[in-house]
Amino acid sequence: MKYARLGSSGLQVSRIGLGMMSYGDRTTRQWHLDEAAAEPIVRRAVEAGVTLFDTADIYSGGASEQITGRLLAKLLPRREDYVLATKVFYPTGSGPNDRGLSRKHILAAIDASLRRLGTDYVDLYQIHRWDDHTPIAETMAALHDVVQAGKARYLGASSMYAWQFATAQHSARTAGLSRFVSMQNHYNLVYREEEREMIPLCRDQGVGVIPYSPLARGLLTGSRRRGGRRQTVRAGADPVADDMYDEADHDVVDVVCAVADGRGLPPAQIALAWLLGNPAVNAPIVGATTLAHLEDAIAAVDIALSEEERSRLEAPYRPHRVLGHG
Repeated sequence: MKYARLGSSGLQVSRIGLGMMSYGDRTTRQWHLDEAAAEPIVRRAVEAGVTLFDTADIYSGGASEQITGRLLAKLLPRREDYVLATKVFYPTGSGPNDRGLSRKHILAAIDASLRRLGTDYVDLYQIHRWDDHTPIAETMAALHDVVQAGKARYLGASSMYAWQFATAQHSARTAGLSRFVSMQNHYNLVYREEEREMIPLCRDQGVGVIPYSPLARGLLTGSRRRGGRRQTVRAGADPVADDMYDEADHDVVDVVCAVADGRGLPPAQIALAWLLGNPAVNAPIVGATTLAHLEDAIAAVDIALSEEERSRLEAPYRPHRVLGHG
């Protein structure tokens, strides 16, 4: 495994992060793995040197945080040996204050996440989305208090418009508060709209980029074929992916497969190697429901694509509507 600083912060993370969204209650998602099924995958990640583990309070109704906390405590008993990330924003209850980025919800949510995770602090506390209903000054002050209380070491953000992210950073800077050190955005070979504003902003401001859906929810692995054919359980039961990607995106997938064939490698390794070759990207967040998924991600860290290969992979891209901010 290789490691990199998260943006300009002093925090070192593995070049691959393991996304824990796939681990939880199978009654909520057919493709979720329970704790026993997830353990071999997390164990292999630990053995390979993965140190970044990403979850959220909304995943599987909190079950993902519980599984994450128990497995990491078991497999990495020294808390300093891993970087634990979780998120706040989406509803965690039925009440009007059980959601969003108000001071009330943030302070309640961090305590609830820590209880489920079984730890005193998270390394990276991320806002899952932008909150149109709460002043950003209130949100940044509450997040700063979470850091000052020792409940989070760093702050991160997830999908939003670049102007919103710049507004949040400016609000924190002018008030002398903790700023975001990372952006977890939707970015992969078939969705590159983040290259227009968000990624240049992050590079300019020293913000780390840890993209989610680096394989386009399996599209870049070949699990979805032209004409709507599905090759895996998740591909056949993932309406979010059906809304985000369409037939035209297979033009990119075809080139990924061609480059992969030329190398004698799986398409997933090529798609991840392309992301890892971007100097703005610190650590793609990879979901894995099989050991093979994880092995592809680990192997991608050592693959260097040529400029000709990168150009081939990028050539068929077409602009998309903005995805992932809702």
